[in-house]
Amino acid sequence: MDEQINGEGEYAMKINKQEINVNGATYIIRSAIHKDARALSEIRLQIDEETQNLDREKGEDFIDVQGFEQLIKADIENKRNLFLVAVVHDRIVGFSRCEGNQLKRFAHKVEFGVCVLKDYWGYGIGKNLLKESIAWTDSNGIKKITLNVLETNEKAINLYKQFGFKTEGILENDKVLSDGLYYNTLVMGRFNV
Repeated sequence: MDEQINGEGEYAMKINKQEINVNGATYIIRSAIHKDARALSEIRLQIDEETQNLDREKGEDFIDVQGFEQLIKADIENKRNLFLVAVVHDRIVGFSRCEGNQLKRFAHKVEFGVCVLKDYWGYGIGKNLLKESIAWTDSNGIKKITLNVLETNEKAINLYKQFGFKTEGILENDKVLSDGLYYNTLVMGRFNV
């Protein structure tokens, strides 16, 4: 779906809003909009505290409300970027981004990242954010999606494999977690021919 200005001066969705019901929970997946910035700034901090599967510890690389407003605006305007949110009862509980590269040699691909509040794990939110992102890339002529995933995050690795991602490389001793040990990061990609 192409972006357009709606009656409230906001950009309309890049994807069609999806309502999903899994295990008795109903949630919506839609494009991020300007008014989501405050909630995104707050839940990103919470998510960073809840898992070691992401790159950051709580408070690192903090993005404030204005930073998210700028990020959302840039993603809406950039045809190679997609910013999605998952919403339960008007509360954002997860989000994902596909970020493209403007260099011609890399214009065929985007990098995918996703995070979901721990209380909402097990409802297929990450899976459906990924599914919508793949559908968007396929319909926009983007040939490749790449991502990085911690080697111990077996659930995510299996999910990515279900969607056609393959391990393309291993970054050895890439991260030091709270236990003081070093862990590898898998570089995975999905190529759509």
